Amino acid sequence: MQPLSELDRIHIRDLLVRGIVGINPDERKNRQDILINATLWADTRAAGRSDDIADTVNYRTVAKALIAHVESGQPFLVEKLAADLVRLCLEADPRVQAVELTVEKPGAVRFARSVGLTIFRTRDEVLGKG
Repeated sequence: MQPLSELDRIHIRDLLVRGIVGINPDERKNRQDILINATLWADTRAAGRSDDIADTVNYRTVAKALIAHVESGQPFLVEKLAADLVRLCLEADPRVQAVELTVEKPGAVRFARSVGLTIFRTRDEVLGKG
């Protein structure tokens, strides 16, 4: 793996999806807004030279995978959802070497705009070396 300082960052910001996440009974039956922000570390130099989508991480493909997972999954914890979404980002393209991902539940706590979690994981940590 290249050092992170040598990699570029692809951002998916403010992806708003409705899904089931939470431990309370109403959270288990009623979909709620889930806000996702992801930063993918990858080398985009080849795409910068070629101007060809095949030479880079397709953020649309990644975003679609995130949406599909949130809409179909029903984890109890935001921590589980975040871990699953990071794995999806890493599995989407072998060029993704690390992911920082935030999952927020807007309005989940009274008087707070949002509550959430941010995690950072590397490819080796999640998928193993090899």
